[in-house]
Amino acid sequence: MLNNKTIAVVITAYNEEKQIGKVIETIPDFVDRIVIVNDFSKDNTGNVIEKYIGKDKTKTIKIKNVYNKIERNKYNLADILIQQELVAEIQAFTPSEVVNKNPDDDRIILINHKKNAGVGAVVATGYKWCKDHDIDCIVKIDGDGQMDPGEINKICKPVIEEGIDYVKGNRLLHRSAWLVIPRVRFLGNSILSILTKIASGYWHVSDTQTAFTAISKDALHAINLKKLYKSYGYPNDILVKLNIAFCTLKEVEIKPVYSIGEKSKMKIFKVILPISMMLLRSFFKRLWIKYLFRDFHPLFILYHMALVLLLISIPYIIKILRLVILGIDANPTTVLAFVFLFISGFQSLLFAMWMDMQDNERLYK
Repeated sequence: MLNNKTIAVVITAYNEEKQIGKVIETIPDFVDRIVIVNDFSKDNTGNVIEKYIGKDKTKTIKIKNVYNKIERNKYNLADILIQQELVAEIQAFTPSEVVNKNPDDDRIILINHKKNAGVGAVVATGYKWCKDHDIDCIVKIDGDGQMDPGEINKICKPVIEEGIDYVKGNRLLHRSAWLVIPRVRFLGNSILSILTKIASGYWHVSDTQTAFTAISKDALHAINLKKLYKSYGYPNDILVKLNIAFCTLKEVEIKPVYSIGEKSKMKIFKVILPISMMLLRSFFKRLWIKYLFRDFHPLFILYHMALVLLLISIPYIIKILRLVILGIDANPTTVLAFVFLFISGFQSLLFAMWMDMQDNERLYK
């Protein structure tokens, strides 16, 4: 525990039999639960974890369980309905089973997926377990050893001490980033970070693909875990969901860790396009939910006006370019129409982005 707050670490694992033991051994003592989600590994990952469970003798604290029955009184109908929803929603997650015989007493919890579902689905399963057990602060790391467990305390503190909803490690803040991070990953990360700024509304965020994060239990309850993107784009998707829920975010410097025996399963340029399309959809979802249905803001109109005007200007510029290529003078009316539409659309876009930045400044700590 930290400051009388329960701490859990969710570890994603897929074919990590060589690395997972080192990760478990280096988790700090103040962590109350180590929740490992095994995504239907083809190797010996599950057996390795079970051996650690068998030999772990750490004395654990008692934690709550959402499945414990609530006695009805005239004031707690809302609590009962919420509990029923938490129990029922498990059907929407990837089918899984808890391996532990005494999960309420063990420090290391192993959850096996019954099919391979992707890293985002693994994270959702781990978060679901922590939400159901009322954990105050949940840290997410990978099972390949690319995060330094010694930095878990630094990741947790803003959640525990400052009440921040979501804390994200940022490797790009570290002075060794350019020296350690492979160039291809640096470039891909930068592209996705720019797109995520626009889609999520967290305009100051960077290194969006890092999976070293901490989230509060209030933030977990505020977002729809069932709909979390199932593949490598889940860190981007969760930022959009957090922004829609008005959750605060803070970044802390962490060191980049590579070449320690890990084998990355993500091909950066293969995931950029699908993640970009997901972010495009998420951008409009954020606008409609946050700035129309929940609380109207003029930037909703300006963004859509910019889109309409810029789209309408496209046929005009195509016509002008075709005439130029043919050596024919373009009609002044056509040129003026394009100039008017493009400038108006571009100005609307700039004003919308400026308003977006101003409105979300309060959420970035």
